This record gives sequence, structure tokens and C-alpha cells, in this order.
Amino acid sequence: MADILVVDDDEVIRETLDELLSASYSCQTAHTAEAALAKLEAQRFDVVLTDISMPGLNGMELLERVVEKYPGTPVIIISGHSDQDHAQGLISRGAFDYLLKPFRLEVVEESVKRAIDQNQ
Repeated sequence: MADILVVDDDEVIRETLDELLSASYSCQTAHTAEAALAKLEAQRFDVVLTDISMPGLNGMELLERVVEKYPGTPVIIISGHSDQDHAQGLISRGAFDYLLKPFRLEVVEESVKRAIDQNQ
């Protein structure tokens, strides 16, 4: 079973994604990028799903650290910014996918599945 790490400072979004993904995957959550990095130190994850805007380290900084320290781990970014240049910039920095808030749950599920399939 694939291991998914959900990172979001919004408790409702974090719990919604955890509930959604736990039906098919082993899922853990973190409310900050710093907490996510601590979990990544302790365990390997097949996919990291993170919000872009968080206090402390943001999702961009988390993406950069995951790409550097855990190459091959797909990072899916969730953002409220609908700017196409912003999305392309994140993809060029190593993000696997870019999902726009508000997102549909089936879109999240499909993105996670594609990331796992590509990583295997």
C-alpha cells in the first residue's frame, strides 16, 4: 500500500484529504512544512500532497527540499492561485502536479493515482 503525506495548515482540508485518501492508501498528515520534513526524515512516502500557502516554510520551500533530499518523490501542489505561469513555475521546479482550490475530490484522487503509477 502506498504511503501518502498530506500537508496543509487548514485542518478541514487536511482532514478531508486524509479521509479521502485513507480509503485506498496509508495516509499521514502534517499541519506545517516543518512537521512534514520531520515525517519525511523518519519514513519514506510515495507522494507528498501540499498546500502552497502556509505559515513558516511554505509549499514552494517544501517542494524544493523534497526534490533535493528525496528525489523521485512526487509532490502535488494545492494552491488558490490560478496563475498559469505560477503553475508552470512549480512544475519546472519539480512539482508533479498543480491542483487549484477549490478542488474536486476525484481530481485529487486521480492526481495521486497518476503519481503513484508513474513512480512505480
